[in-house]
Amino acid sequence: MTSTSHLPKALQNLALPVIASPMFIASGPALVAAQCKAGIVGSFPALNARPAELLDTWLTDLKAELVAYQAANPDAKVGPIAVNQIVHQSNDRLAADVAMCVKHQVPIIISSLRAPPKEMLDAIHSYGGIVLHDVISIRHAQKALEAGVDGLILVATGAGGHAGGLSPFALVGEVRKFFKGPIALSGAIASGDAILAALAMGADFAYIGSRWLATKESNVDDAYRQAIIESTAADIVYTNLFTGVHGNYLKKSIVAAGLDPDALPVADKSKMDFGGASGAKAWRDIWGAGQGVGLMDDAPTVAEVVARFTAEYQAAKARVLAI
Repeated sequence: MTSTSHLPKALQNLALPVIASPMFIASGPALVAAQCKAGIVGSFPALNARPAELLDTWLTDLKAELVAYQAANPDAKVGPIAVNQIVHQSNDRLAADVAMCVKHQVPIIISSLRAPPKEMLDAIHSYGGIVLHDVISIRHAQKALEAGVDGLILVATGAGGHAGGLSPFALVGEVRKFFKGPIALSGAIASGDAILAALAMGADFAYIGSRWLATKESNVDDAYRQAIIESTAADIVYTNLFTGVHGNYLKKSIVAAGLDPDALPVADKSKMDFGGASGAKAWRDIWGAGQGVGLMDDAPTVAEVVARFTAEYQAAKARVLAI
């Protein structure tokens, strides 16, 4: 591990430089607790807590569980909780969900789609929280920084769910020309080698999603887990049909919905209702996944995944140092 003293306190002292990405439906309290106990940042979308009142319960219970775990394991590195907020006019829960996160002093907020407004940033900063914003382009990165976010999540080509089309080399390299703060990189990262590669090209963290889908703690059905295990990069389809925003999805789920994955129409990007122009519901019927699925051959526990990542990461570092 390299020094993390330059990073915000919430992002220091992790067991591995990994932020688990928040996944609709899949990221629930069991998955987040396991991620944090494994020493990485665990996250979930606020909208996963339904009804809205459940967000208070989730945060209360997660905090209590992690405090108890730390007390029972004083030498363990326990990662912080992050909550994803969708900054979009279709999200009528945003103000209430942010207020609940402020109440619980959630250390990390992940904002998506649009740069967070000043009042949201001020509320989170008031207790020392930080905001990481996910972006797919240089223009989006610059706008987010102008708004006052604390760090960036660069969503490169190949990432699961909503994703961009830029090479990670280009995206990280250009952003680093004008931003020296925290950067997490997303896009088909599914091994310890890839985590090290993300750091080598200038990111501070690997931002990983799809690998957690095929774990025992994820809130998905067994058919989804099995589809992850059986798929390769060739089985990932990039389309904006299902939410109005381009993303990567498993071909098998598109076929199961009665659609031709090779002849999908283009959706109106202004209509982001998560119902999809096709009638198939994103995340529930149409399964998001990244191009790294070909490296996922089983469904272990989160702790086992992090242990593998750690061993691979250390082995990759040793190979590089030996060159």
